[in-house]
Amino acid sequence: MAEPAAQTEPKRLGVVSQLIRFIVIGGGCAIIDFGTYSLLLGLAGWPVWLSKSISFILGTTASYLINRKFTFQGANTGNTRAKLGAFAALYTTTYFVNMGSNQALVMVFDAQEPWQFTLFWVIAQGLGTLINFIMLKVLIFRD
Repeated sequence: MAEPAAQTEPKRLGVVSQLIRFIVIGGGCAIIDFGTYSLLLGLAGWPVWLSKSISFILGTTASYLINRKFTFQGANTGNTRAKLGAFAALYTTTYFVNMGSNQALVMVFDAQEPWQFTLFWVIAQGLGTLINFIMLKVLIFRD
């Protein structure tokens, strides 16, 4: 006897469950991002823009791979190449928002102290996270 369709399809997550997963996964990816940023900026002495660029790419790549698998059920349906392209476009935009806001804050407030770089990274990251969740949910990985 065949199983009903409801039992063979994975259970769809509600928006709250997706948001919770997105935040938890994002927290882990933020550790990758901030850890890389801190090492390159603080220990290696690299410029803010280069440290932030590399850390953003590493954190973003981890975020895409993990969220695609565990947060958004729509990730594996439809045209996955188009979704990857849309994701790349979204994260390119987010990169400039994230980098731009971080760099602007560093420059406007003439950041010198480690706490300033940390605070400005958190603000830029929060802005990027908000944009990413909304766009991933509504446009890219819609169920």
